[in-house]
Amino acid sequence: MSRLLALGVLFCSLACAQDARKIVAESENRSRSKSQQYEGTLEVIGASNKVSIKRWEYRRIGSFGDSKAILRFTAPAEVKGVALLIVNHTDRASDQWMWTPAIERDRRIAAQDRSTRFFGTDFSFEDLEERDVDQFDYKLAGDDTIDGAACWKIESKPKQSKSSQYTSSLVWVRKDNYVVAQIEDYSKDKLIRRIHYSDIQNVSSLWTPRTVEVFDANRKSRTILKLEKLEYNLPMKDEDFSLEALRRG
Repeated sequence: MSRLLALGVLFCSLACAQDARKIVAESENRSRSKSQQYEGTLEVIGASNKVSIKRWEYRRIGSFGDSKAILRFTAPAEVKGVALLIVNHTDRASDQWMWTPAIERDRRIAAQDRSTRFFGTDFSFEDLEERDVDQFDYKLAGDDTIDGAACWKIESKPKQSKSSQYTSSLVWVRKDNYVVAQIEDYSKDKLIRRIHYSDIQNVSSLWTPRTVEVFDANRKSRTILKLEKLEYNLPMKDEDFSLEALRRG
């Protein structure tokens, strides 16, 4: 009897893990596009409630998890032209290079720097890469509600091949449209960062959050990103997502 119970528990655990992975995979599948571009306005709110505004342009080409993206600040003047090239991979962490026009130099973002803030925002370099479903293990953690929408609550842990500052994450996936509503990232049991997605709209048949709020639990600061002039599946060239293109501006 005890053996049957143990087998039953094991079977349930495997089934729940598989279901959780299927949910995340379906969420990823529904967000696929050949390309994406938008203009982003970032409101950075410090712990003392001091507010600064930044703007960037974002372009991406390729399938989810195996794509290339360039984001480039357009304002204010002190960060204008600073850009980041992100090359995502399905089997490991992304490769990233940052271009600083003031010194006319690009540098590769080292693994130990991926947890640092990206140019005064509350996004870390790691937060700007795509989370491919195959780089994590999943487990259902119950049901919950985010912004009035029923969600699956899923625990994810990076696989050994995935380099990450986070030891685990909680991911809330909406049951109505499979959009990720919230992510909490942890180092052991300590909350590091919370990313909340809202103002979800149907853009070219893709349900897309138009507002992303990042809360840095250590600094007690927030960055609110609003996606403007969002478009999908525009024709783009692969050569526009290279180091040469990064330097070109």
